[in-house]
Amino acid sequence: MDAPLDEETRQLEKKLKLKLDFFILPLISMVYFFSFMGRTDLGNANIAGLSEELGLSNVQYSTAATTFLIGYCFFQLPGTLLLRMLGPNWQFGGAMIMWGLFTTLSVLIHNAASLLALRFLIGAAEAFIQGAVFYLSFWYTYQELATRGAIFFSTASLASSFNGLVSYGIAKNLNGKNGWLAWRWIFLVEGVMPIAASFLVLIFVPPTPETARFGFSKEEKALAVARGSRSHNDSEAKIEWKRIVDCLFDVHFWLMTITACAGHYCLSSLGNFLPAIIQGFGYDGVDSQLMSVIVYACAFVGTLFFARVADKTNARGATLAASSFVAVLGYALLIGLTGTKARLAATCIVAFGSYPNIVLNLSWLAMSVPGYTKRLVRDWKRVERYH
Repeated sequence: MDAPLDEETRQLEKKLKLKLDFFILPLISMVYFFSFMGRTDLGNANIAGLSEELGLSNVQYSTAATTFLIGYCFFQLPGTLLLRMLGPNWQFGGAMIMWGLFTTLSVLIHNAASLLALRFLIGAAEAFIQGAVFYLSFWYTYQELATRGAIFFSTASLASSFNGLVSYGIAKNLNGKNGWLAWRWIFLVEGVMPIAASFLVLIFVPPTPETARFGFSKEEKALAVARGSRSHNDSEAKIEWKRIVDCLFDVHFWLMTITACAGHYCLSSLGNFLPAIIQGFGYDGVDSQLMSVIVYACAFVGTLFFARVADKTNARGATLAASSFVAVLGYALLIGLTGTKARLAATCIVAFGSYPNIVLNLSWLAMSVPGYTKRLVRDWKRVERYH
């Protein structure tokens, strides 16, 4: 049990959390925002003419979506373990530059092989932001992490909504300009944005509370370090390779892996196929981009709602089960209903229940597992599923 804080320390902590919420959290959330834009833009590009122009079959398109996964999974563990060595600012900022560059180069694609190669490279680059939630645990206590993690992760749904709006605008106004179909403009615009934003990360993200160069007083940094120690964070922590092997023989590791895989299966299928799913309801290609915004808005609300419930009740497992039940209900309705608006509503329920799964799983993990190496390796278990 922690000793009660005196009034001066409480005021200092309140000021520190305010700075974290308006400085550190927005910067890291921005990284994930552009990351999710990069992993879901393929679905929007497909509706905007990608498959037609390149002559892709359904199998080839699904393979392209899966190739992102291969690159992402292959580089997840090194991308997580190198966080201390490279520093969060260089690792996250460098990753943004690389996937932005590969996305921009996608405008030059003329066949399935080049699409597969670039999707692999984009996935590999995005794997290096894997440690973002772990980085937030440097700054926030266990009791604060689920809500902040939800704000961070809710940017995934915001990014997907923004993707829909950008793609809608491009399809309406740029399709055919310079001899390019809309999908090439989508990749160009969404490739340049993370490159530009990466410089904010490189300059302003501090590696650890101890090494914050500006924005925090000496007293605030000392308090941040003390808060971190209560959450089993140590600036001198090193990777212990034996613990990596220990994790692989831990039954709890594999149970949480299964839970995370199931959650990512839902998210990945929505990200890559939602515009096509909505088009199947009867909307045309351009309008399906716009209607996807409604679905992702529901995902945003669901993420914040369930995370807040988890923080208030501290019933992490029960809250995770409740959100999963809502997703299952949405899928059941999606199968059983036939009306266009009814099926769109069922899709919104799926998003409302499935999106919170990941952040609930990760925050539960961060609160339950002490030790630098063990938490890093358990973070790595987030193997994403595409279908």
